[in-house]
Amino acid sequence: MKKKPDQNSRRKFIKNVSVAATGFFIVPRHVLGRGFIAPSDKLNIAGIGAGGKGESDLSEFSKSPAANVIVLCDVDDRSAANSRKRFPNAKYYKDFREMLAKEGKNIDAVSVSTPDHTHAVAALAAMQMGKHVYVQKPMTHDIYEARILTQAARKYKVVTQMGNQGASFDGVKKMQDWYKAGLIGDAVDIRCWTNRPVWPQGFGKPTGKEEVPPELDWNLWLGPTAWEEYHKGFVPFNWRGYPSFGTGSLGDMGCHIIDPAFKTTGLGYPSEVECSAVDLYEQMWNPAYHPDSFPAASSLKLKFPGKNGKPDCILHWVDGGLLPDRPEELLPNELMGDDGGGAIITGTKGKMMCGTYGNNAMLLPTERSKEVNVPQVTKRVPEGHYIQWVNACIAGYGKNELSSSFDYAGPLTESILMGNLALRSWNIKEGKGFPGRKKLLWDAENMKITNYDPANQFVRRTYRDGYKFEL
Repeated sequence: MKKKPDQNSRRKFIKNVSVAATGFFIVPRHVLGRGFIAPSDKLNIAGIGAGGKGESDLSEFSKSPAANVIVLCDVDDRSAANSRKRFPNAKYYKDFREMLAKEGKNIDAVSVSTPDHTHAVAALAAMQMGKHVYVQKPMTHDIYEARILTQAARKYKVVTQMGNQGASFDGVKKMQDWYKAGLIGDAVDIRCWTNRPVWPQGFGKPTGKEEVPPELDWNLWLGPTAWEEYHKGFVPFNWRGYPSFGTGSLGDMGCHIIDPAFKTTGLGYPSEVECSAVDLYEQMWNPAYHPDSFPAASSLKLKFPGKNGKPDCILHWVDGGLLPDRPEELLPNELMGDDGGGAIITGTKGKMMCGTYGNNAMLLPTERSKEVNVPQVTKRVPEGHYIQWVNACIAGYGKNELSSSFDYAGPLTESILMGNLALRSWNIKEGKGFPGRKKLLWDAENMKITNYDPANQFVRRTYRDGYKFEL
């Protein structure tokens, strides 16, 4: 009786023969020329959102010889015009769902740069097809979405990066080195601020029905959010100020300004949040009530429990032109942060400060920065935030370190959106009172406010028919 061949040995034999045979047809890369990248080694990218920030994102990716932008998707032909000229061979779609269905076999990765309300549904759809994703900040519109995308990255084993490019700048890395060296001790207080909003905010949504421009598919622009009539006050930029679409000043800049402190100090999930917001008076003694808009200015306080015996840390946020108190260590004529905002970290032994995106990082007093020399233990990103992601995608899941993968960006985004949950709860009106104006206690594991249930409506939203968000 003939012995049955070993299947593993057979597979190994076939694989070796195939590799050997293929070797006769592969031309060594150096023969083709220095810098040549074989088509099989390129990253084929689709851009969902080709105008505005999407335009600049795609431009940055294309600076890598390994990146190949082959598909564009945008609901507004006007916004997509420049990208379509820049990538004339790229196929063009208006509906990201159609694009993924038809181009899924041709693309390796997807960049999502839509208004905030569409980030999560577009990103998850791509991830479920095994596509790597780069998603503009904030990662999601809602807390629940951030948690699910973080889990999805692990489940589908895809390379992820949030578009807070300052996370790859040297300033943030320098602050991490200072903190690891113990120069300021353990963080106990963080102050963050921004000059946003620089768009209309706090006055309520525009009203009335206007004619939709022929180049814009308004139904697709609304995407997963509830239907409402088009108004030119929403597109292309001012949607940021309205909770239906955007995430306000905090969502727009928090991922840039809070990130240096969050990453440096290793914060996790907050345990409580409280806020206050400016009132606008349209009549004497009668403040305007606009729950459909984020406030013109606000103040937030989040508590982060200490880890491994470390002290708790309180993070303060102000926007709308408000500023925190100047540190005593900062001289009267020295600039606090920069024109866009900044962050100050107070520890048990000292303080450090930076501007927007972690720029101009310094110890306080500022002269101390010139005197200190600590080992550089935090890896720098000379290639930049965009190319870092491109290279990581080509290397494969889990191979390369990223500055803002969803494992990190998810908790950061959740913490930021916790501030928005507080601001929206601030405007819950029952009878003549506003019971939401209290400290909110957060059960991070279960994503639930434990002492005021009406606030939980802002943890997770529902979606229009035709859109789904299920892991």
